[in-house]
Amino acid sequence: MNAIEHLGQWALALREEQEHERLWIEQLISQSSPQQRREKGITWYPVKVADEGYGLGAYPFLVLENPRPQKGHAFQSGNPVSVFSEADASKGERVSGVIGFVDDQRMKIVFHCDELPDWIDNGRLGVDALFDEKSYKEMFLALNKTINAEKGRLAELRDCIYGQRVLKWDEDLVKPNEKLNPSQQAAVQSIVQAQDIAVVHGPPGTGKTTTLVAAIKEMSLRGKKILITAASNAATDHLLQQCIQAGLTGVRIGNTAKVEEDNQAFTMDACLLRDKEYKQIKELKKRAVEMRKMGGKYKRSFGKEEADQRRLLFQEAKKLQKEARDWEQYLIDRIIDESAVVAATLIGSNHHYIQDKQWDVVVIDEAGQALGPATWVAIGHADKVVLAGDPHQLPPTVKSNKAAELGLGNTLLDVAIEQLPNAVSFLNVQYRMHQDIMAFSNAQFYKEALVAHESVASRGWSSEESAVLFIDTAGCGFEEQPGVDGDSLQNPEEWQIIQKHIEAKQMHLAGDIAVISPYRAQVSWVQNDMSDAHRWTVNTIDSFQGQEEDVVYISLVRSNEQSEIGFLKDYRRMNVAMTRARKGLVIVGDSATLAKDSFYSKMIEMIDTKGGYISAWEMLYS
Repeated sequence: MNAIEHLGQWALALREEQEHERLWIEQLISQSSPQQRREKGITWYPVKVADEGYGLGAYPFLVLENPRPQKGHAFQSGNPVSVFSEADASKGERVSGVIGFVDDQRMKIVFHCDELPDWIDNGRLGVDALFDEKSYKEMFLALNKTINAEKGRLAELRDCIYGQRVLKWDEDLVKPNEKLNPSQQAAVQSIVQAQDIAVVHGPPGTGKTTTLVAAIKEMSLRGKKILITAASNAATDHLLQQCIQAGLTGVRIGNTAKVEEDNQAFTMDACLLRDKEYKQIKELKKRAVEMRKMGGKYKRSFGKEEADQRRLLFQEAKKLQKEARDWEQYLIDRIIDESAVVAATLIGSNHHYIQDKQWDVVVIDEAGQALGPATWVAIGHADKVVLAGDPHQLPPTVKSNKAAELGLGNTLLDVAIEQLPNAVSFLNVQYRMHQDIMAFSNAQFYKEALVAHESVASRGWSSEESAVLFIDTAGCGFEEQPGVDGDSLQNPEEWQIIQKHIEAKQMHLAGDIAVISPYRAQVSWVQNDMSDAHRWTVNTIDSFQGQEEDVVYISLVRSNEQSEIGFLKDYRRMNVAMTRARKGLVIVGDSATLAKDSFYSKMIEMIDTKGGYISAWEMLYS
């Protein structure tokens, strides 16, 4: 594979994705009302100002409250937004900022300006999600830098990853860690000894994160400065939390969405607040605010003397702001230098706090879910790279069909596994699933290389029946139907069958239950219909990746005379779904629709051989 050609192809694909997303958002904002945009999840309107002030860097912020809590919106921490002043946003004034925090009802927006316009205090406000230009800019800059690198470490890493340069290894031996199995120990050894790149292929439940943390700790003990990163905030936060629990010091750079409580103390904001010198910075910010207020006071008679005084007050406020920012930056640099690991998302690895830093090692977790161009943002700061993930689980999200055709869904992990077999460490022992639950994925995706650890191999939900079941709805008339919004599909009868099975087997279901589906409309139906007394996890397969429960029910939804299965043809999604359960897996679907596809035909056949086939007719009329 030619590195330059492949990277150039990614650039073309990324441009298609960028234009596709830009046009979609811009058309919605320009051609629809705030109420219509609200229904699409890209607008909050109207909102109330719940709090305001000046935060990190002495920049102003607003906390806005949505009177009608809104699930399923498009707002995410770190993304750009536009606050507008009236119902017809096309005619109103706007000010742009970045989301610092958001949930279903409240949103904190940070603005990179000295002060907010006066109209913020007048009339009703709304917030639109904007096209995230920054992420694309960072990816294009990284691709351009990588393509044009003729010498230096980036050029060497590029050629190594694409198999155009021989990999080098140290002979530094790692003391065996008794808490790790042989495949995990071998992976740690490979990561420590690699001079250029190491790859960890970790199928579900094989302890990929445990292995990464052990390797990170070994490299830290050897004095290496390490950046840990992933495509999503959640994956980045999880790896940092595991490093902290292993005794490493760390700091989180960037916006942290949905950070667990135990991890919040390691954000940059929290680290600064604990620093003794930060009190002086807060005092400077306070004085700057006071100066601005004094300068902005209304005066009945306003002449040259008053104008000069106002100008001097604003100048003093700006001077105090700059002093606060400079002092703050000094503390930030010190915190980063004293941390064993620094954590940021792939795009966040070029955050202005760390954009000029070079790392001994950059660890990219969940690399199978990361857009290829995004991985190069982080690699541009690396002396050595560690890629970890599983190419047989969910790929990165690509919205443009043309971008997908140009290969944007193929990841750098795919490239590395194909080009560098000697650099790949395969983790072959899984600690999550009963061996029957694991069986189909093991055969279909992992060439029977996985084994179930003895602690879980026979740990089922019942000693009387198979740990994996297929409930066949063929012939029952449970046909798929459009969801409420028309953009997805649902199958209410499949949910009825799941409820009936749970009720019938309640005595056997020790532990937690999850109900998942590839279709958002089915998830919504289940959530709305489920009794308040039941606290089962209900989610899409995509959102459930990385999680697990004792018992998992999968509603496949598709049931039609044409045997059309839509995006069920993305078998990686089913691999994720089928590997979430620890003790019991129940798949509900229509074999008449599914079995014409060889993947699902094999799945049903394997479950049948293990005694796990049930007809929905039997359940309905038994």
